[in-house]
Amino acid sequence: MKSCYLSALALKTLVYVSPTLLRVIRVFRVGRILRLVKAARGIRTLLFSLAVSLPALFNIGLLLFLIMFIYSIFGMSFFMRVKHTAGIDKMFNFETFDRSMLLLFQTSTSAGWHGVLDALLNEEPNCSNRTESSSQAASGQAHCSNSMVSVAYLLTYLVISFLVIINMYIAVILENFSQATEDVQQGLTQDDIDIYYETWEKYDENATEYIHLNKLSEFVNSLEEPLRLPSPNYFKLIHLDIPIYEGDLVHCVDILDALTKNYLGTSKDAAKELGDMKKGSGKKRYQLATSTLMRQREQLCAKLIQVAWRSHVDKKRAEREAIMEHGAVRLEQRRNDILEKIPEDSMSSSADDEEKEIFC
Repeated sequence: MKSCYLSALALKTLVYVSPTLLRVIRVFRVGRILRLVKAARGIRTLLFSLAVSLPALFNIGLLLFLIMFIYSIFGMSFFMRVKHTAGIDKMFNFETFDRSMLLLFQTSTSAGWHGVLDALLNEEPNCSNRTESSSQAASGQAHCSNSMVSVAYLLTYLVISFLVIINMYIAVILENFSQATEDVQQGLTQDDIDIYYETWEKYDENATEYIHLNKLSEFVNSLEEPLRLPSPNYFKLIHLDIPIYEGDLVHCVDILDALTKNYLGTSKDAAKELGDMKKGSGKKRYQLATSTLMRQREQLCAKLIQVAWRSHVDKKRAEREAIMEHGAVRLEQRRNDILEKIPEDSMSSSADDEEKEIFC
């Protein structure tokens, strides 16, 4: 029974979480602001530079730690019993290894180095000479340090840590940032391609790698620079000559390839920087039907044929109407000629005969 009670108590201790801790976790909601990173191209470039610089920064940190380790050992050897004054106190001193490392870390930022130097240059009667009897050293009395050794120790450490190693951090980050900025200015980056596929997912929710041709104009208008083609982009899409598959479908890689060629200004066989991207790996394949340029040519040819046919039909109709009108005029003229040749008496007698026949 006692063991069960102890188990329940231990379980309660493990499961219990302070409500204050839960409220603190809500602070991480501030991470939502990182969503704005996708809308700020400069911030994306800066974060990319920092990510690329991390391995080099880690190596520089190891080098700085090695320098601090060596100088802390020398500091404990030379300045362990220096009097607590100016920049050396109970927290920052050379009496232990951890406090020595803490003091050197502070000095590597060039903060308070003059106070440390002032304490190391402390002279008599504020301290006793190191060469005095060992009884004074055992009693814990502060020793005087050698001024030449103190100046050389602190000066070399400042030059190596602050002027060289610390500035190497800035140099590495600036180098990677300038390289990333140059890549963005000269051409496409992997970040641009990732953003392209993120936008593609909104139009291809089933991940078929195809969208309908009707969505193509809206899709390229929703992209970000430098791949974006703002509306109206009908004739620009025709000029890109994007392949169209059966069912009026277009493939994501074909669109990306065409937009890349348009941005880089390369020929059809020169845009090979996208890598060996295969279409429809494990997806349904569609038969290639035509392209945007060929489709426009077909539509233009169809319109020209329709216009020519209508013109031909109208011409034939006009000719028939002209022939019929000319024939009617000739018939009327012939009738008038015949009527002119018949005598008036015969016309009147024939008219009387016709009236008699009618009355009879």
